[in-house]
Amino acid sequence: MRTASVAFLLSLLTSAVLTPVMRHLAHRFGVLDQALSSRKIHKNAVPRLGGTAIVCAFFAPLVALFCVDSGVGRTFVADAALAHGVFLGGTLIAALGLYDDLRGAGAKTKFAVQFAVAGLMYALGFRIDQIANPFGSPLPLGWLGLPFTLLWIAGIINAINLIDGLDGLAGGVALVKVTITLVFALLHGDPLMILIAAALSGAILGFLFYNFNPATIFMGDTGSMFLGFVLASSAIHSHQKSSTAIAILIPIVALGFPIADTLLAMGRRAMRGAPLFQADRGHIHHRLLAMGLNQRQTTFVLWGVSAALGVIAVALAYATPLQAAALLLLLGALMFFRLRRLGFLQFERAGEVLKVRRRNLERRAALHGVAEQIKRAAGVDDVFESLQAMVPALGADCVCMRFEQARPYARPKRFACGTLCSSPREDIFCARYPLRSERPEANRLKLGWSGGPVVVDRDTEIAVDILCDHLRNALSRIENDGLNRPAANEELSVETIDAAERESEARGKVVALRR
Repeated sequence: MRTASVAFLLSLLTSAVLTPVMRHLAHRFGVLDQALSSRKIHKNAVPRLGGTAIVCAFFAPLVALFCVDSGVGRTFVADAALAHGVFLGGTLIAALGLYDDLRGAGAKTKFAVQFAVAGLMYALGFRIDQIANPFGSPLPLGWLGLPFTLLWIAGIINAINLIDGLDGLAGGVALVKVTITLVFALLHGDPLMILIAAALSGAILGFLFYNFNPATIFMGDTGSMFLGFVLASSAIHSHQKSSTAIAILIPIVALGFPIADTLLAMGRRAMRGAPLFQADRGHIHHRLLAMGLNQRQTTFVLWGVSAALGVIAVALAYATPLQAAALLLLLGALMFFRLRRLGFLQFERAGEVLKVRRRNLERRAALHGVAEQIKRAAGVDDVFESLQAMVPALGADCVCMRFEQARPYARPKRFACGTLCSSPREDIFCARYPLRSERPEANRLKLGWSGGPVVVDRDTEIAVDILCDHLRNALSRIENDGLNRPAANEELSVETIDAAERESEARGKVVALRR
């Protein structure tokens, strides 16, 4: 217990000292979350390297065990599977998250690495080999244990990543789960899990000093993925050490909030015909904000929900099979009605959802064709010609694109191309989308809708987000190739577009949608 206390204090101190250092470095090198998406809650650019402080703070006391002679240290070193899994798997996941924060990683890359790390953990002995049966003996999985283990580890990693949408939310939920893990480790006399829980809780708590609303730094994917990995792995380790028949249900209940939010997100996007891995504003914390709660209130509510689920998880560990079944049924019914109140599970709106699904699938088909044309574009004129084909699918009436081509040792080329609406300019509602995150005003796409102010729904924003990704790649390639200024289909000068935007903004007709 003394070693665990020292580990907690060391990780807490390391996190508290290292987090502001990472904040300074993120500002210096421009590793910022620019809030350039309408789904973002924050308004200003915030550093997103806080996860590196969490990772370093967690490993600090574990590395110290190799330098200090202690009984827990000798036990930790002797358990090669646990030591290798924590260090090797944790480092790989943290590296993936850091790469995503610095350069950006696609869904395929993320899942490939996550499943590879999960496979490594399975090979090291972190396995789910049976599932709980509250009404009888556990059911052995046999060869299905491998896919169950892979899905569990990758699923929890992404579940924690998905709920990282409010200041302090993911860190607080993870801290609650780590506390539950610590309680079970103390009850079962598992010194290694006590050590890991203490180190992780100190790392999270030290970071939360700077991450609670208003946050001055975010954990980024480095932190959220790493937390998800440690939570998933520790849950498997605790499950293997427990003799309780419903052992694997305990971490599922304890992590009920992020798991439910992830399943709802996947189901919602599948039903609406939206990309499964494209962010939206339909998460549980978004619904609570829409009900009138502020960020702090929403965070406290969801912390409370996580704590309540943790208490239920502890109760399940000491319940009889009949009591456990009754408790789970009661929990399921309560969750169903609370989710319906938040706007989820609205089965009576199936007809409306199917119409939205049909529209989104048609839009995605059009986007796929346009994306293929943009990839083959030889210049900005070809890019813009392909872009115009997407305008009707977005329900827009006009489009303008501005591109500033940087040239070494010379003034950058600045040009723009666009089509004007046929309706009077006073009736045009415009939305701007940056095409270069570090210089959002240099390259941008502007869409216009006639008929006055309109509400740009999230499905349209998602389609434009994906379109902007393809435009960025194409324009970056064109810029690197040093292509000459094109003669676009209908070219407008930069000054013309700037003047039109200033005129529209003066009338309140332009919204700058963040991406």
